[in-house]
Amino acid sequence: MNELKGKQVRYLRGLGHHLQPVIMLGREGLTERVVAATAAALATHELIKCKVQEGCLLDRRQAAAELAQLADAALVQVLGRTFLLYRTADEPKIKLP
Repeated sequence: MNELKGKQVRYLRGLGHHLQPVIMLGREGLTERVVAATAAALATHELIKCKVQEGCLLDRRQAAAELAQLADAALVQVLGRTFLLYRTADEPKIKLP
């Protein structure tokens, strides 16, 4: 995934503000099922919000970076226990500035 520019990150953060988390990282951390679900959600939505739950043993920033790398996505933002991931679809719905 190409690095996002500052203007693109700000735009995606604005779009992601009202999203509900679709991926939850729990006690088991980053499993193959979580990575597969993340890849499927990114293919459908392009921009998704993920949440690191209380029982997760991974650091939130480490979990976000690893999941982004495994799902071939860009990490847009880490805010508290939630983070945004973005990956361009084959037919993009989100037009970046």
